[in-house]
Amino acid sequence: MAEDLNGCSVSCKLSLDDLQAVCRRERLHCKELQVNKHNIDDYEVEYLCDYKKSKEQELYLVKWKGFPESANTWEPRKNLKCKKLMTQFHEDMERELRRQKRRTTCPKRLDKDVAWILVQKAKLRQRLQHWEADLNKTRNHPGRIFVLNEVDLDGPPRDFTYINTYKVGEGIVLNEMAVGCECKDCFSDPVGGCCPGASLHRLAYTDKGQVRVRAGEPIYECNTRCSCDSDCPNRVVQKGIPFDLCIFKTGNGRGWGVRALQHIKKNTFVMEYVGEIITSDEAEKRGHLYDRQGATYLFDLDYVEDVYTVDAAHHGNISHFVNHSCNPNLQVYNVFIDNLDERLPRIALFSTRPIRAGEELTFDYKMQIDPVDAESTRMDSNFSLAGLPSSPKKRIRVECRCGSDTCRKYLF
Repeated sequence: MAEDLNGCSVSCKLSLDDLQAVCRRERLHCKELQVNKHNIDDYEVEYLCDYKKSKEQELYLVKWKGFPESANTWEPRKNLKCKKLMTQFHEDMERELRRQKRRTTCPKRLDKDVAWILVQKAKLRQRLQHWEADLNKTRNHPGRIFVLNEVDLDGPPRDFTYINTYKVGEGIVLNEMAVGCECKDCFSDPVGGCCPGASLHRLAYTDKGQVRVRAGEPIYECNTRCSCDSDCPNRVVQKGIPFDLCIFKTGNGRGWGVRALQHIKKNTFVMEYVGEIITSDEAEKRGHLYDRQGATYLFDLDYVEDVYTVDAAHHGNISHFVNHSCNPNLQVYNVFIDNLDERLPRIALFSTRPIRAGEELTFDYKMQIDPVDAESTRMDSNFSLAGLPSSPKKRIRVECRCGSDTCRKYLF
């Protein structure tokens, strides 16, 4: 904080690390920043830019944190205490040499184009780390988010804001639940059928929180008006994403994707599809615009009426990055919690089978639901993702790249 003579204070725009770097650069001791005569000459490596070796030693061109690139210096390996950065640098170097079909053993000196790529990779990794930190600062769910791009130099998506719940568009009202259940134990001793029973549907989950109703049947969870506590087995989707997930760049032209970082059991809740709720008329207008841009994230909420659509193009959660597959491991369910308007269900994705750690998460953009009651469980996800142009009402033939053995060859 900086304070003027009038007692007014403003926040400093530099981080503590940057302030420490300024102190070292100006040869200043600062007790608050823990910069003293014993460590004033300790500088932090931001990233490595280049490499060369002679008979005597290996040298790295170092970008120092808090200093401009003009202050980069060549340093012998023995002087550097940044094992993680060095390992990453060599992995990037070998990957790039392999891509250019060159020898992957350390050359005596890197070509300028290879060194340039390595610097861009280091800068990209910084941008992705900042984005990852922002995502985790914003999320309100237990599962952490990681970001990885080992394919190209694409950074975080532009004009995208991470949200945890629906963003309500103009003219749309979400009415909160008027009543809740009076159960002491919703699973073993439900009163009046509990929340699902009030709508003539059985409890959707097992005592382990796994879904046990068929896709197409609605799920009614306990809500803020209910007497049960947060440990109630009928509170699953509302607790948010439970698993650590990774947004990663795919290597086969499908853009970003999402992979699980933990084992996920069959019939387990994984994530919600979240975005801005808009009217279908507004979705029609946006759909034509998205068609011209070659990108759209529109999901019709046509559980009972084709009135509203979720648009996750600019506001969404990690589901924004989930890719299509003709043989998916996720299935869509309609869920109602604090809002019983059947025109505005929450869209939850549950696992259809066990999912290994490291496996990509997918769902079918043109899923076929076998409805239990055609009048009350009609679901048709009119949906498409970046690079797959479409509008909510108009379908075009889009080539599928999911690679599964049962691939239909076309998305729509």
